[in-house]
Amino acid sequence: MSVLKSIGRKYATLNARPWSIVLLNMGGPSTIPEVHDFLRRLFSDKDLIPLPFQSLLAPLIARRRTPQIEQQYTDIGGGSPILKYTQYQGTKMAELLDELSPDTAPHKAYVGFRYAQPLVEEVMKEMKEDGVKRAVAFTQYPQYSCSTTGSSLNEVYRRGVKGEAGDVKWSVIDRWGTHEGFIEALAQNIEAALAKFPPTTPRSSITLLFSAHSLPMSVVNRGDPYILEVSSTVAAVMARLGHKNPYRLVWQSQVGPSAWMGMQTSDAIKGLARLGKKDVVVVPVAFTSDHIETLYELDLEYGKEAHELGMTMIRSESLNESPVFIRALADLASKHLKAVTASEKEGEAEYSSVQLGLRCPGCTNETCGKQKEWFAKGGQPETS
Repeated sequence: MSVLKSIGRKYATLNARPWSIVLLNMGGPSTIPEVHDFLRRLFSDKDLIPLPFQSLLAPLIARRRTPQIEQQYTDIGGGSPILKYTQYQGTKMAELLDELSPDTAPHKAYVGFRYAQPLVEEVMKEMKEDGVKRAVAFTQYPQYSCSTTGSSLNEVYRRGVKGEAGDVKWSVIDRWGTHEGFIEALAQNIEAALAKFPPTTPRSSITLLFSAHSLPMSVVNRGDPYILEVSSTVAAVMARLGHKNPYRLVWQSQVGPSAWMGMQTSDAIKGLARLGKKDVVVVPVAFTSDHIETLYELDLEYGKEAHELGMTMIRSESLNESPVFIRALADLASKHLKAVTASEKEGEAEYSSVQLGLRCPGCTNETCGKQKEWFAKGGQPETS
């Protein structure tokens, strides 16, 4: 029996996950039956879509919109591929990370979605079962917004502080919109899209439309950094491309009657057609994989509009299985782990960025403030 126990302990040690990376994102329903619950969670999140009487309105809006959104997911193949691609990216990133950061290996990537399976709460249960002791909350939104990354980090805080993941110490990668590997991956996909135009089309005449998910102006006006950070991504990509094409940054996916950041992507396409600029590459600049905003909204909805306007519109590929992008993720994680471990040895541990510590000037969300303080201190359960 003692021999068996010894073997068991040795096996557990070999399979321990001292450092794990949790990839955080909005998520999407993988199947049609998941659509309603996805929408209900989404419209119930005050960080993402602030609504009056939210607890009453959110379920009503979700029920009303479910048939339409179910049809959209049907039109793109029966569900969102975001889980498939995020799992692929995470697995490949972890393999590279074992090479780049052997001192913290072995690494395991978990996927934690805000509104779809696997939810953060489920991932934390899995982490607890796996015996994880150190975790990095790694947002998969390249540019920070309180409504996206902030919402996911708030969820990690609410559950992590209660010990739902076990006795885990957290750090966070909260934004990376100008990382050179991310910029290179975007630029290569744009160059591939430009190459699809006929040789007779002058390359410099093709307009690049960088399209990002919009935000309610109520969020923008309280000082959210998202608009600035998306703009910084676009500026870095254009610098990498040599500023050889005219370009604009536009915004998609507005929901509801309230004011949102514009101009809207659809209106920009119509405006370019009116101006005679009919050769366009649309670039999903704030998404790291395909999902309904790229496959339905950009490809089907806006693609149809462009065709009817006599335009040639090509969308640059999403990052999906891009090896350049996956190496960028591994590089971000590796540098973060080295920085955290080095700062701990020096007795001045740095678990989050300087920028994460700053609340929006107009912020009134106390959870946001507590979350930032919690991550800054190494994010551990209250009981530890």
